[in-house]
Amino acid sequence: MTSETIVHLRTETVSVLIDARGENLPRIAHWGAPLGELPEAELAAVLAGLGRPVPPNAPDRPVPLALLPEPAAGHPGRPGLRGHRVGADWSPLFTLAGTEVGDNAVLFHAVDETAGLRLTSELELAPGGLLRLRHTVRNESARPYTVDGLEVALPVPAQAGELLDFTGRHTRERHPQRHPFGFGTWLRENRRGRTGHDAAFVTFAGTPGFGFGHGETWALHVGWSGNHTSHAERGPDGRGVLGGGELLLPGEIVLAQGEEYRTPWVYAAYSERGIDGVSAAFHHWLRARPRHPRGVRPVTLNTWEAVYFQHDSDRLRGLAEMAASLGVERFVLDDGWFRHRRDDRAGLGDWYVDETVWPDGLRPLIDHVRGLGMQFGLWVEPEMINPDSDLFRAHRDWVLAPAHRLPPAARNQQVLNVAHPQAFAYLLERLDSLLTECPIGYLKWDHNRDLVDAEHAGQAGTHAQTVAVYRLLAELRERHPEVEIESCSSGGGRVDLGILEHTDRVWTSDSNDALERQSIQRWTGVLLPPELLGAHVGPTRSHSSGRTHDLAFRVATALFGHFGLEWDITATTEAERAALAASIEYYKEVRGLLHSGEVVRADHPDPAAYLHGVVAADRSTALYCYAQLTTSVVTMPNPVRLPGLAPERRYRVRLENPAGLPTGAGPRQPDWCAEGDIVLTGRVLARVGLQLPVLWPEQAVLLRVAAS
Repeated sequence: MTSETIVHLRTETVSVLIDARGENLPRIAHWGAPLGELPEAELAAVLAGLGRPVPPNAPDRPVPLALLPEPAAGHPGRPGLRGHRVGADWSPLFTLAGTEVGDNAVLFHAVDETAGLRLTSELELAPGGLLRLRHTVRNESARPYTVDGLEVALPVPAQAGELLDFTGRHTRERHPQRHPFGFGTWLRENRRGRTGHDAAFVTFAGTPGFGFGHGETWALHVGWSGNHTSHAERGPDGRGVLGGGELLLPGEIVLAQGEEYRTPWVYAAYSERGIDGVSAAFHHWLRARPRHPRGVRPVTLNTWEAVYFQHDSDRLRGLAEMAASLGVERFVLDDGWFRHRRDDRAGLGDWYVDETVWPDGLRPLIDHVRGLGMQFGLWVEPEMINPDSDLFRAHRDWVLAPAHRLPPAARNQQVLNVAHPQAFAYLLERLDSLLTECPIGYLKWDHNRDLVDAEHAGQAGTHAQTVAVYRLLAELRERHPEVEIESCSSGGGRVDLGILEHTDRVWTSDSNDALERQSIQRWTGVLLPPELLGAHVGPTRSHSSGRTHDLAFRVATALFGHFGLEWDITATTEAERAALAASIEYYKEVRGLLHSGEVVRADHPDPAAYLHGVVAADRSTALYCYAQLTTSVVTMPNPVRLPGLAPERRYRVRLENPAGLPTGAGPRQPDWCAEGDIVLTGRVLARVGLQLPVLWPEQAVLLRVAAS
C-alpha cells in the first residue's frame, strides 16, 4: 500500500510534522518550533526543503529515521525493534498499511508479512504541547516471537549540542548532570526493577548552555515503573535521536500467535524557552488528567519521624490532638501497626492489625483522629515480605525469586511476587478489607528495595511484576475511588508517569533535610507540579543528614509542594508551635496559587543561591522563594530577577516568611525592605531585578507579589 499522507500535529508552542508518504514507515521530519497553520502544499514544500542528499560511502538512497528505526532500511544506529524467532526474523522491514488521523493524534499501522509481524504506532499531542508515543507489535505467525526490545525514537536537530539528565541516590535523588551531545550513544539503563533513585528521569537535549528560561530544549521521559532505558544518539551524518522504552530481560516477552506487546508511553516535550517551557508542558498535561487531584491538598502529618516503630495509643492520640490544634488536616500512621512489626526485621506481609499493640484494632484511633476533624491515612508496603513473617513461612513460593535460592536481602526483606495469582488475591483481599472496615482516606504505599534476581514462573519476572502492581492499584482504585494513594519507594525511588496513572502524589525523598530538599524538589518539579510533591517540615536536626536548620528555612522549602509535617510536634516549644500554626495557615492561604500556577525558576548568576516560584495563570499574583544554599563568593547578593510576570503590569512586592524572617548577616539591608514593600513593573522585576537582604547560608525568604 502506498500512502500520500502528511500529518501535522501542532499547538501554539510546538509542531510535529510526520511524513507518511510512500510505503515505508513514517518519519518525523520536524519536532520543534511551531510552524503555524500551513496548507498541505506548503507542508510538502517543508518536507522537500528537508530532503537529505546521499552521503558518500552510504546506501544509494537516503536512509530514513523512521518512528521505528530499522536496520533493514539501512539505519546504522540503535534498532527500534529487537527480537527473533530462535534467530530468525531478527531484522523486519515494515510496510505502511494504514493511517488513522484524529484530533491532534495519529495511528499508523504497518506490517511485515514475511516476518509475520504487525506494528501499530500511536502519537498524541496534548493542548499544552506534550507529545506521547508508544508502539505495539503483534505476532501473526504460528511460531513464537521473542521481543528483546521495542523503543520509541524521536529526532533532534544538530543545534541540540548538550545533554542533561539525572543520577542520584537514596536521600539525594535527581541530581543533574550535563555533558556535550557528541557522536555515539549515551545510554542509560535501569535494571533495579523500580524507577530508581539514580534514574535518568528526564533526558534533555538543548542548545549549549540552555537554562530554565532560555535555549531550545527537547526532552524525553519513559513512563514506566520497572526496568527501562533511555538514550541519546548522534551518528556520523549529524542526526540526533532521543529514545527510550522498557528494558526487557531475557525471555520476558515471548508472543504466541495473536499476542502483542505494547510499550509504555514515552513522553516528550519541546520548548523555545528552556527547561521551564518543558515543565509547563508536563504540568499542563498532568493537571488535565481526569483523576488529577482537584480539591485542596490537605496539610498532612506523617508519624514516622515522630514515633518510628514505637506505637502507643495514648502517645499517638496526643500527637493527633496537637496536630489538629495546629491546623493539620490529615494524620498518617506510618510503619509499625501490623502483626510482629516492632522493627524492620519482621512482619512484612502480615497485613493484620497487631493485637498486642492495638487490642481493639485501629478503629478507636481512627475515630479519634476523625473526631478532631482530620482524615486518617495508613502506611503499607504490599510488594514486600520479611522472611520472618507468617506469610513467608506459609508461602515461600510467593517470593519473587528462583525456587532454589533467595536474592540478597535488603532492609531485611524480599519481594513478594504480585504476579503470582494467589499472592495477588491475598493482597487485594487484605487491602480491600482494611479500606472497607475502616474509614481510611489515604495510603502511603512504600517499596523499600530493588528487585534482584526477580524470577516469576521460571523466567525473568520484572515486567510481570510491574504490570501486576499496576493492576492491583487499579483494582483498589476501582473499589475505593475516594482513597488517595502516595507512591513512596525508599522516598523518591519510584517517581514516573507510569506509577502516577494510579497514584495521587509521590514522596519526593526520604530526606527532610531542607538543604537537600531545595535541589531534590527543584529537579523533581521539572516533571511534576507542586501539588504532587510530598514536602514535609522535619525536625530541627535532620535524621537523614544530621544537619540543623531553622524553622523558617524548613517551612520555606516545604511550602512549594504538598505541605506537611514529619516531626514529634509534642516535643516542640510554644514558640515553635506558634510558628508552625502560622505556617500552616499561610500554606492554606497560598496553596490555591501554588497548585494551579506556572512554576518558574530563575537562571540566577550565583550558584550559591536558588530563586524559584509559582505565578498565577492570569499573572495577577506570584510567590517566590530565594534560598541562600551556601556561602557565596561575593559579599553582596546579586539582584534577583523575577520571571513570569506580565511586563506592563505593576506589582507590589514584599518579603515574607510565616515562620519568621531570618536575621541577615550584613550590616544594612535594602531600604525597600525596611519600608515593607515596593511597587515595580513586571518588566523591571524581570530585567532589572530587586536587591535582597544578605542572608546566611541555609536561610530563605519568600517574595509575595500581587498586581497593584
